[in-house]
This record gives sequence, C-alpha cells and structure tokens, in this order.
Amino acid sequence: MTAHSNGVLLAAGRTFRCALGRSGVVRADEKREGDGASPAGVWTVRRALWRADRLEKPLTALPLQMIASDDGWCDAPGDPAYNRPVRMPWPTSHEVMTREDGLYDVVVVLSHNDNPPVPGLGSAIFLHCASEDYTPTEGCIAIARDELVTLLEGMSTASTLEISPAVLP
Repeated sequence: MTAHSNGVLLAAGRTFRCALGRSGVVRADEKREGDGASPAGVWTVRRALWRADRLEKPLTALPLQMIASDDGWCDAPGDPAYNRPVRMPWPTSHEVMTREDGLYDVVVVLSHNDNPPVPGLGSAIFLHCASEDYTPTEGCIAIARDELVTLLEGMSTASTLEISPAVLP
C-alpha cells in the first residue's frame, strides 16, 4: 500500500481517496510530536483495533483487538508509556481511542517510532477511518471506513504501508 501526498492510497490493485497530515508529509527523521505531519517511509502494519459497538468484527489475518471504553494512546513525550496504548484515566497527554466522531472505529497500528519509541518523534501514526469530507489528519492516513474494512481482509503482519510525498501524474 502506498499513500501519496496528493490524497491517493494505492492498495490491492485499487486507488482510494485518502487524507494525510494537515502539515503534509515530512521525512521520518524530521517528524515531531504534534507537528500534524505524516512521516514519509515504509511502515509495517502491526495490528488492528476496532469498535465492537460500531461494527462487526472485521476479517483480517492481523492481530485484532476490540477497543475498550478506557483505551487510550500516550502521546506525552516525557511519559515512559510514550507511543504505547494506555488505560484511562491516564495522567499525561493521550489519545482517546473511543472517539465520538467515528475516526477510530477501525484503526491499523503502524510501526512508526515504536521499536523503541523515541520521545518527541511522533506517536499514534495510524491508518484509520476518514471523515466524510476527508479533513486532514494529525499525521495519520485515513480512508473511508468501508474501504478500510475491505483492505483489512488482505492485511497481515507482513503488510506494509508507504507514505510518499511523491505526486502521481
């Protein structure tokens, strides 16, 4: 799968509309927490998360975890749990995984800055559901929920997602 900065994701022989970071695409070594940029590079697909209260369990070969009401994701660079899942309430800054806007109904966790996480180099870089108007993300990649569910069927831990600043002709 390749997500291009012009809002196109190429995957499974198909082209999908996608949203990327509000600040565009930056080199991975230039990525910083809170900059709103999507990190360029090839990222391994780690696992998937889903909201069981919003949709049926997706079919996938990925490790799949149901999102619980107290699930969060730490985005505080000074916290030892930085760029890791946490249970809320959490004392430092974190993402709430049970978003009301539906963007995290399905989440694919990518390998950006996770082995080990380096404080400040960006957290919670996901492939997730897009808003209806494809509003730019905070640094993630987002596609329509039904398309994401379909793509999950062909994903495994051998899958990768490339974020590219290149614009297709």
